[in-house]
Amino acid sequence: MPPPRRAARVSAQKTGPEPGPAADRGDSQETDQATEATPGPVPGEVSAAATDPAGFPMNLQRVREASGLLTAAAMRRLDEDLTWYRDLPAEDRSYVGLVAQAGINAFTSWFTDPDRPPHGVSEIFAAAPTELTRSISLQHTLQLVRVVVDVVETHSDRIAAPGGERDLREAVLRYSREVAFSAAEVYARAAEWRGAWDARLEALVVDALVRGDGDDSLRSRISALGWSGRGNALVVVGLATEELDEIRTAEIRRVARRAAGDALVGIHGDRLVLVLGGEGDLVAAATSLLSRFGTGPVVIGTQVPSLTDAARSARSALAGLTAAPAWPQAPRPVMADDLLPERVLTGDYTARATLIAQAFTPLQESGGAVLETLSAYLGTGRSLEAAARHLYVHPNTVRYRLRKVSEITGWDPLDARESFVLQVALALGQLGRG
Repeated sequence: MPPPRRAARVSAQKTGPEPGPAADRGDSQETDQATEATPGPVPGEVSAAATDPAGFPMNLQRVREASGLLTAAAMRRLDEDLTWYRDLPAEDRSYVGLVAQAGINAFTSWFTDPDRPPHGVSEIFAAAPTELTRSISLQHTLQLVRVVVDVVETHSDRIAAPGGERDLREAVLRYSREVAFSAAEVYARAAEWRGAWDARLEALVVDALVRGDGDDSLRSRISALGWSGRGNALVVVGLATEELDEIRTAEIRRVARRAAGDALVGIHGDRLVLVLGGEGDLVAAATSLLSRFGTGPVVIGTQVPSLTDAARSARSALAGLTAAPAWPQAPRPVMADDLLPERVLTGDYTARATLIAQAFTPLQESGGAVLETLSAYLGTGRSLEAAARHLYVHPNTVRYRLRKVSEITGWDPLDARESFVLQVALALGQLGRG
């Protein structure tokens, strides 16, 4: 007596439809359409596939035959689901189609031997021009992979040979995971390379500003760094807290860009140089970054209208940092223009010219006895009564004329620090006139 399983197969063969017109005609239109859409199984297909450790040879054949169908379905899904794809020019959309086709073909090639590594993203994107990979971000790449995977998985039941649906889906998921990791690795390497390049370029720009360069090459480098160019700019200089590596420098850059619209960071020996720009209060932004500097004075350079003029701000800030020890009571941070007398003592010609232009020359051109009164007040020990006796006027007249000095120059002779600034300006003007 035959075994039960063999008996069942023999019984099934005996009870099969007899050949004839009724069997040839078919009873269901739906069955005919399904047969046209998906290749039918061949004798022994299921048993051969189930014993094949490489993963269903009929699945491979069906995936190859359905590559055109999968590509068309993937392109429809891209157009329906991804806004950035619809916004691409027609030429770029066609290149994305080539990428999708290359991904499906790469999967088919890998499916023949799942033990070898799958194709990487660079090979899949080889069909498209380099400009396309620059315009498609990592997020877009992963969305593209997700759509293609979802399309293949959705059609797996129609494509796979009977009994091989699960193996095909698992192969698709495994392949998509490897491609996604490959994409992340490619973009990570590109980000690291771009970050290192930006750091070197940023160092060159800050160094050029410190040296006072302002040619066209500097403008192009600034543009490459993404400087917006909105608002004013200034330079802040002080000692670094410690030896700054790339990680600490990147952290300072992030904090500085949160404080101001634009920011560049430079390390010059033991000095930390910050270039800030934007439409807000840059002095307040610089003050909020004091904790990023080490001990000692922190000097804020002259505010200038654009980054291309920042060399002037850098010169004033560096000169102020050199002269700051001469004023131990200076605030922190201190404006470079508040250190004009000390900068003159260090030989800063710009500070000398600024004091003469902002203090001595306006007083000289004001006429009357304002300049003479200031000289008498400073020369008699800053005493109103002594200056009045020297000029043969009432002390109230001296007080009135000193208020005029404050209105003309912006420095108050009755303040101890500001009277020192005026005294240095007066001495410089007298030397120039003599």
